[in-house]
Amino acid sequence: IERYPLAWDKRDIDTALDSWQTHAFGEPWEMDDWTLKLLPAGHIPGAAMLHITTPEHSVLLTGDFDTRDSPLVSGAKPIKTDILFVEGTYGGRNHPPRSEEVERFIKAVQAVIDTGGRVLIPAFANGRTQDVVMLLHQHLPHLDVHVDGMGKRVARLQQDHGEVLRDNEELEKAWKWVKRVSSKSDKKKALNADVIVTTSGMLEGGPSLWYLNRLRHDERNVIFFTGYQARGTGGRSLIDHGHLTIFGNKTDIPLRFEQFSFSTHAGHQEILDFAKGCEAKHVVVYHTDAQNARPHLVIDLEAEGHHVHQPENGTSYVLE
Repeated sequence: IERYPLAWDKRDIDTALDSWQTHAFGEPWEMDDWTLKLLPAGHIPGAAMLHITTPEHSVLLTGDFDTRDSPLVSGAKPIKTDILFVEGTYGGRNHPPRSEEVERFIKAVQAVIDTGGRVLIPAFANGRTQDVVMLLHQHLPHLDVHVDGMGKRVARLQQDHGEVLRDNEELEKAWKWVKRVSSKSDKKKALNADVIVTTSGMLEGGPSLWYLNRLRHDERNVIFFTGYQARGTGGRSLIDHGHLTIFGNKTDIPLRFEQFSFSTHAGHQEILDFAKGCEAKHVVVYHTDAQNARPHLVIDLEAEGHHVHQPENGTSYVLE
């Protein structure tokens, strides 16, 4: 956090790295009388669920997960378990069918280009940037698309670990096709592109603010949000109030924006189906809004025959 002293130093980093162990997906290892195994979570490349088998019970912790395939990763698969810890970010809400949302996105991009405008797509570095570039390459290969920000470096790391990707070859093709911004002159060229995909995904910094500050003067240009815009972020301020802070200045943005649901968190129905597929007797729901999301999940999970538990922050629980 800016202007706050760090709570750790290089010695702590070295200690952490010395303790680091890596494990491949699907390959179990032993810890005392427990057997542990990492499984693909379907959220972003490398996201893992942890399956633990003890002499008494089996436990699955999903972390952030999604059972639907994205361009970059395959969806999580259920595994039989006694106790399921599952995230409920989208409890009470279902995503639109991904194929329909992709079609709406592609048509919307082309419509902006047909009117002489440009599309700015703020995108998260890990997962969303690559998903969007792959979709544009697949459906609109005739467009001039530029990518900037941390997502470029992340994509290189992803290609070095193709075993965690759904289709590394498709990512490589898309990455050779897209124009990667790497200099000030490249940035100026990108201002004339059809589409710019760049971090940060919530307009909190990075190149996205630089591009927005220059594109805001032409009302033919449009901003496409493909991810969640948290409270207090530039993206949320733009959506709610039509302005945000750019380089310390409150700036009005007279551009149209559109929002697309490309979330890689499981929706309400996916959570229910996953719990059923795991045949879990007990389900522990976490990472969920206590008022708007959790009640819907609890009701529907209990209707499916699961015993549902709702942990509270700061409280310890014993699995028996």
